[in-house]
Amino acid sequence: MHMGNSYEKQKFTAGDYLKFIVPSIIGVLLLMFPFKYEGDTTILVALLAGGLTGLLESILPTIIVIIIALTGIMTIVYKTSKPAFIEESEFLKSIFDVSNFWLATRIIGVVLSILVYLEIGPEWIWSEDTGGLILHDLILGLFSIFLFAGFLLPFLTDFGLLEFVGALLTPLMRPVFKLPGRSSIDCMASFVGDGTIGVALTNKQYEDGYYTTKEASIIATTFSVVSITFSLVVLNQVDLAHLFGPYYLTVVIAGVVAAIIMPRIPPLSRKKDTYYTGEKMDVGEDVPEGFTTAQWGTYLAVKRAEESGNVKNFVTNGFKTVLDMWLGVLPVIMAFGTIALIIAEATPIFDWLGMPFIPILKLFKIPYAVEASKTMVVGFADMFLPSVIGASIPNEMTRFVVATVSITQLVYLSEVGAVILGSRIPVSLGELFIIFIERTIITLPIIAIAAHLIF
Repeated sequence: MHMGNSYEKQKFTAGDYLKFIVPSIIGVLLLMFPFKYEGDTTILVALLAGGLTGLLESILPTIIVIIIALTGIMTIVYKTSKPAFIEESEFLKSIFDVSNFWLATRIIGVVLSILVYLEIGPEWIWSEDTGGLILHDLILGLFSIFLFAGFLLPFLTDFGLLEFVGALLTPLMRPVFKLPGRSSIDCMASFVGDGTIGVALTNKQYEDGYYTTKEASIIATTFSVVSITFSLVVLNQVDLAHLFGPYYLTVVIAGVVAAIIMPRIPPLSRKKDTYYTGEKMDVGEDVPEGFTTAQWGTYLAVKRAEESGNVKNFVTNGFKTVLDMWLGVLPVIMAFGTIALIIAEATPIFDWLGMPFIPILKLFKIPYAVEASKTMVVGFADMFLPSVIGASIPNEMTRFVVATVSITQLVYLSEVGAVILGSRIPVSLGELFIIFIERTIITLPIIAIAAHLIF
């Protein structure tokens, strides 16, 4: 997009504005608006997903094992013979053309899902605390959430809401977070959809030359926020769903503080300000003459909504998103999640890693500090683990701290971390671990203060 003075203020009709406003409002209501249902606070997409999971409960594990096996088999087929139907479809190729590391991960996912499903092999693989939990609990819920999110997310992302918000936030993003205004769009997309969506978006923008190496690394590790839906799942797990408001507010405040500090300390501060392509693209940050930021945002939003008005595209893109998440993410969660749970359950590794947090937790007067410390580092393996382990702690305040920290840590290996490592963004496994620990240390004091205020 070239910003000159060539942007004349166009007279949009009421219909043009409605194309932007109506889908955006639908998106907000479906995906961001909490309400009470049978005494529980929820959002519509979570309610729909829960209903579907309930309906299909008996056959869902079978469907999931088939999906994971299909991914594994197709990846091997592609690797060995590159069939034309995959080669010629950009979409299928993006799913099955993966590095050897991801091929191995998928094969492990297939093997584990079959062992767990048939309950064969050693019990520590398929028990209710390890593989059984991942297959029959976590993935069952994710299957339905992915299905609805795939079709409902575009209401938020494709009709101009993000363009509008992006234009308004540019004056804030640059000085505070050292990022281009449009990165608030990536942030919003992962905030509402899923961290993996945010990383995928960031990676694409990085490859196209909109972000520097440093900006892409910051956005991927700092702004790939955990979605509202998943935060709700975590809060449910520790039995505190009624506290969704104060909990989410705490997550946001802690997340913003981390986002201000993280880019200013290593490893992120050491990343280079160079472009992947060597060239910088125009990111549309300069508001053309004669426009206020709000008018410019509205202009971009209405333009975006015009492009998205096509129902056929809406449905095909929805299918693609859902398939991409089912085939790409489920096997990875099965592999990483199960292995991480086995390490967490059968070995003391995460307990040892959590020990340095015992004095910190005691300092902040958090009850059951020893039990809580075990959950502090285990989240690096999978974000759901701290709340699974922490669910049994008999103190609401401690469970609140555990659940909130697990959300603000962000870079866990079973999902966001895995996607970052698989992307073009140059962040290594070691750097991810350092970033994870830094985020824990920065957000813990803020969360502890909030916990004392709430309880």
